[in-house]
Amino acid sequence: MRKTVIIGGIALASAVLLGACGGHDSMSGMDSPSASAASSPADHDAADVTFAQQMAPHHSQALDMAKLVPSRSTNPKVIDLASRIEKAQDPEIRQMQGWLTSWGAGMPGMTHESMSGMMSAGDMKKLEAAKGVEFDKMWLGMMIEHHQSAVDMAETELSKGTNADAKALARKIIDAQQAEITEMQGLLAQS
Repeated sequence: MRKTVIIGGIALASAVLLGACGGHDSMSGMDSPSASAASSPADHDAADVTFAQQMAPHHSQALDMAKLVPSRSTNPKVIDLASRIEKAQDPEIRQMQGWLTSWGAGMPGMTHESMSGMMSAGDMKKLEAAKGVEFDKMWLGMMIEHHQSAVDMAETELSKGTNADAKALARKIIDAQQAEITEMQGLLAQS
């Protein structure tokens, strides 16, 4: 009899705790549905899953590219841009990985070359070998192409996805990366 009371108390305490935690997603800083609503299959569709599965590794390659900048560029504007890209995209990767986990979806076995806008291993080796102005021109050109493909993926999410949080992230990606494309085109014209 005593065990039943203790187990019932734990269940009640757990339910209260989960209910209190369900309204805010600390990863994204955005309000999200409660735990029970977040696990509902109706809150996302295949387009949302595809968006997260493709954008997370796409962002990951952008981070790899951005991390090359401080040791290869002498242009403070390129260095600043790379730092901003890292700061923006790293939390977005974690946010998308969290969605995939909550949706019961994993990351498919994709190679970078199989996705639009991704740099090949050869491209990345060339970028790693470059320095100075040569590096800046190569990095800016590659990152413009990379960003454009991210914008394209985000536009697909807006037109085909159903998850409100995923669509909000897609809009944020479009706005940020289109602005960065314009900035990079200006930097490329100056170099």
